[in-house]
Amino acid sequence: MSSLDPDVERLLALSRQAGRPPFEALTPAEARGAYAASWDILQPPRTEVGSVRNEAIPGPGGSLPLRIYRGAGTQPGERLPCLLYLHGGGWVIGNLESHDRLCRQLANLAGICVVAVDYRLAPEHRYPAAVDDAVAALQWVGQNAAALCIAPDRIGVGGDSAGGNLAAVLALMARDGSVHPVIHQALLYPALDLAADSDSYRRVTAGVPLTAATMHYFIEHYAPSIAVRKDWRASPLKAASLAGTSPALVLTVAHDPLCDEGRAYAARLEAEGVRVTSLHLSDHMHGMLLTGKMVPASNTIVCFVAAAIRLALHHSNSLGLEPAAQ
Repeated sequence: MSSLDPDVERLLALSRQAGRPPFEALTPAEARGAYAASWDILQPPRTEVGSVRNEAIPGPGGSLPLRIYRGAGTQPGERLPCLLYLHGGGWVIGNLESHDRLCRQLANLAGICVVAVDYRLAPEHRYPAAVDDAVAALQWVGQNAAALCIAPDRIGVGGDSAGGNLAAVLALMARDGSVHPVIHQALLYPALDLAADSDSYRRVTAGVPLTAATMHYFIEHYAPSIAVRKDWRASPLKAASLAGTSPALVLTVAHDPLCDEGRAYAARLEAEGVRVTSLHLSDHMHGMLLTGKMVPASNTIVCFVAAAIRLALHHSNSLGLEPAAQ
C-alpha cells in the first residue's frame, strides 16, 4: 500500500502513544464520547458564517434537528443554492457538532446555504431510520425553499462516509422522482456497499482509525440483517442502474476500507453516462477532512471540495435551468 502523508503519520503516532482503544472495542455510547473528545484536537477553529440557526422539523421518528448555515458574505434575503449535508460516523456516531466546522467551511467557501441533518443513529434506530430522516429533511428543504431563501432548483446533497451513503441514496431517489430533485451529489469517502467484501477491506486491517473491523462494527449496528444489506437503499452500489443521477463529486482515499467501493461507484457513474469529478488520494486515510488542525493537506482538500460544490450548485445547468439569481 502507498505511503501516508507525513503529517498523517505523526497524527497516528500520537494516537498510538495515547493508547486510545478502537471504536469496535467500545459500546456505541462510549464510541460517541471518544469521537467527541477528538474534535477540538483534530479540527481547525470554527469560522464565522453569515448566519447559523438550529431548526427542528417533523420527522418519521419525531422531531428531527437541522442546522442551517448561510455563507459569510451572502445577503440575508439572497436566494442561495443549498447543500443538504449528512454527517459521517458509521450511522452510529457523529452529530451536528461533529461536522459543524466542516459545514461552516463549505458554506463560506462555496457561497451557499448548508443544511446539516441530525439523523437518528444506530443501534437505537437501525436501517432505514437514517434514510427516512434524510428523505424527510430533503423534502422539507424543497418545500420550504422560499422561506429559507434558497433556490429550489439549485439543491444538492452531500456527505462523508455514512453520510455519503445517505447522499447517494437520495440522489438515486431524486432520479426516480421519489424526492425533491437534486442537481449534484458530493460523496466524500462514501460507504456504498454493506457487503464489505472489497479488496480494500482486506488491505486496511490495522494502523488507522477506520479499519475493516471498525466498519463491520458499524454495519452490524446499522444493518444486522444480511438481506437488508443487499437493498440499494443500504448499498447504493447494488442499484441496478446509476444512469440519470445528478453529476457527482467522489472523493476516495487509499488507506480506507471504503476505498474500492467508492472508486467502483465513480467508475460506474462514468460508464453509465453521469458526469463525475473523481479525486483519489493515495496518501491519506478515512476521515481526513476533519483533521485540518494537524494535517494541513486536509484544508486544501476541503477547499477543493467546496470549489467543486460551488461550481456545481452556482453554475451547473444539468436540469436546463438558469443559474440562481445573485
